[in-house]
This record gives sequence, C-alpha cells and structure tokens, in this order.
Amino acid sequence: MYHFTALVTCLALLFYFFTSASVARARVKYGVKLPAISGHPDFERVFRVQMNTLEWLPIFLPSLWLFAVYVGDKAAAVVGLLWIVGRIVYMIGYTQAVARRSPGFFIQALACFVLLLGSLGTIVWRMAQG
Repeated sequence: MYHFTALVTCLALLFYFFTSASVARARVKYGVKLPAISGHPDFERVFRVQMNTLEWLPIFLPSLWLFAVYVGDKAAAVVGLLWIVGRIVYMIGYTQAVARRSPGFFIQALACFVLLLGSLGTIVWRMAQG
C-alpha cells in the first residue's frame, strides 16, 4: 500500500484547492470580474500562482506515483512534501513580488526532477537487469 504517497497527493490537491480559493478572494478584493484574468497586478500574481501550480500537477503527480511504485512509498512522500513546500515558498514569494518567486520554483522543480529521473532510472535499471 502507498499510504504516505496517497496522503501527499491529497495534500497537493488541497494546496491547489487553496490557490483556487485565493483567486476567488483576489477577484473580489481587486474587482476583477469574470471572465477577466488580468487587471490589478496583485490579482495577476495570485492568478499565476494557481495557474503555475495547475501546469505542474501533470508533471508532479505521475512522477510522484511512479517513484512510489518503483523506488518506495516513504521516499516518494518525502520528496512530494518537498514539492509542496516549494509551491508554498513560490506562492509567498510571487504574491509579494514577481522577482521573489524563484526560490520556490527551484525547490519544486528540483523535487519533480528527482521524482521523474529517479523513477526513470529505476525503471531502466530493472529492465536492464532482466
């Protein structure tokens, strides 16, 4: 069973839900009416946090689960938590200023890189072993 990876998956989805709710609150706060996705710069940064998180989920989730299956549940969960921490750091930095998003982006990108390459390397290694 992959209890730890499942828990991290739920946490990642809860984080995405939080970013979605943040966009709704920012729409009201900055007067950006649907269907607009631009207007006040502070709204646009909140919106980009949500969209960038959505853009990374299709990379993160399969990589997380492949890593859990081929490397291990606990290791996948630890790296998955690092991804979530990176997304939080990204969110805090980006909502303050565009230039402050880089540390969080680097953390979450590194976590995805570890998950994807760790999975790929283990799969290739096992295939080569026969």
